[in-house]
Amino acid sequence: MTEPSAPDLRSARLAPAQYEAAFADAVPPLTRAQALVEAERCLYCFDAPCTRACPTAIDVPSFIRRIADDNLRGAARTILDPNPLGGTCARACPTEVLCEQVCVRNTEQRRPVEIGRLQRYALDAAIQRPVGAGPAGLACAFALARRGHEVVIHDARAAPGGLNEYGLAAYKMAGGFAQAEVAWLLAIGGIALRPNWRLEGAQQLAALRADFDAVYLAVGLARTHRLGIAGEGLGGVRDAVDFIAELRQAKDLSRLPIGRRVVVIGGGMTAVDAAVQSRLLGAEEVHIAYRRGPQEMPASPAEREWAQTRGVTIHFGLTPEEIVGSAGHVAAVRFARAGGGEQRLDADLVFKAIGQRLDEGPLQGSGLTLQGGRVLADDDGRTGVPRLFAGGDCRAGGRDLTVEAVADGQRAAAAIHAELTA
Repeated sequence: MTEPSAPDLRSARLAPAQYEAAFADAVPPLTRAQALVEAERCLYCFDAPCTRACPTAIDVPSFIRRIADDNLRGAARTILDPNPLGGTCARACPTEVLCEQVCVRNTEQRRPVEIGRLQRYALDAAIQRPVGAGPAGLACAFALARRGHEVVIHDARAAPGGLNEYGLAAYKMAGGFAQAEVAWLLAIGGIALRPNWRLEGAQQLAALRADFDAVYLAVGLARTHRLGIAGEGLGGVRDAVDFIAELRQAKDLSRLPIGRRVVVIGGGMTAVDAAVQSRLLGAEEVHIAYRRGPQEMPASPAEREWAQTRGVTIHFGLTPEEIVGSAGHVAAVRFARAGGGEQRLDADLVFKAIGQRLDEGPLQGSGLTLQGGRVLADDDGRTGVPRLFAGGDCRAGGRDLTVEAVADGQRAAAAIHAELTA
């Protein structure tokens, strides 16, 4: 066996001008001419399958028809009424497995109408020229404020937006869009922000219930799973979500250290985001290692193709057995192959992207029921504890998508309003 080499971990792997180009929009916005041409491809189906496939039930044919009529204000309203975070969803949601997957143009032309890009086109215009915490909480707050309620958002972070601000790849949310969208939402009035407020125990939750008419719990999944293998505590072994958050908040990307050889363990969108951004920061070799086959991989085929076309190598059927170290720092990862045998990938940096879980500690003694490590609540967010609702990723069920978190918040807001005005 060869001796592990010294870790090659440093910043400024690229020339300064290369960072801006590397982290520009993953998918460029449509021009007006492109949007009008794409909108004309829509057949404006009755009982449209795209609308039924959208977790927030956006009337897709209606907003596209308004784009075709050059009525961007009307298009934006059609989107924002059911989905106030439609701009983020247009950028970050896997439209290829939601609305676009069921578009009838797939059959006729083998290419769906680009619904996500059209949605972004309409909402970028709305936020730049206004019409009049995390996605679930923001959606709930916005819907309640529109109904005349005074809302306070308590957020553990300094900046609101949750995963939209801290957890999505920079190339999906270029140009500070997450904060621009939050500013647009808050402009409705009636919503106050309390940043840097962290839920630490059931007594705090009880105090909130005493001070407010209703509480909506949208705390997400704050803890990451452990690999449970030797070497996990070595230097250079990091959680992918922490890396993405650090990158999103960095003022100067050239100062972020990255390894020459990077291994990402996991198979979801977080793994893809961490791997691609490692390449964009200048890593020469980046590998994603997933323990199952391509059919089971959570990241969509489009996400996988995105990674592979940017120089990321994806391995299937690799289960991590040991993280090998040298002088206290990671040097390689040893995997067991699904078909037998072993494989070793040298690494200067390893990112764990094997899922997140609820921080159950602060909820102990709150009266909430947990199921599968998440809060048990009905579709409208009712938890069984009076005036305490829950939604988003922390609620049991769902697919951990931004658009589903928004739908949770919208339904909970309607239920809270109904209960408070009964």
